[in-house]
Amino acid sequence: MQKEDIRNREDILLIMRYFYDKLLADSSISYLFTEIAQVDLEDHFPRLVDFWDSMLFGTQTYKANAMQPHIDLAKKSPFTKEHFETWLNYLFISIDKTYEGPMAHTMKARAQNIAGLMEFKVGAK
Repeated sequence: MQKEDIRNREDILLIMRYFYDKLLADSSISYLFTEIAQVDLEDHFPRLVDFWDSMLFGTQTYKANAMQPHIDLAKKSPFTKEHFETWLNYLFISIDKTYEGPMAHTMKARAQNIAGLMEFKVGAK
């Protein structure tokens, strides 16, 4: 069966839900979300979708500074290079599970760029 490309916000939400299921099941990274940031995922999902909707489709639905909350979080609990590798791995798995095509490729490329920039800004070791 041929996979379709990412088309809309609903597709992004599907990716994010699967992605966070993977992240939260991995104790090497889940504590950052559950214990340190204490993320309420149902509250967080619309922001994640807005962010990726803006990144992929240029909608400008996300208006905040995505980097600052992560910099603040890294001050509470340092991020490691392994955190970024794990994050990217689960995101790529989540995209590839259902989607392929130019937007899927773009999402993975942008995620890789974001991870590299964030890793640099927080001084991950």
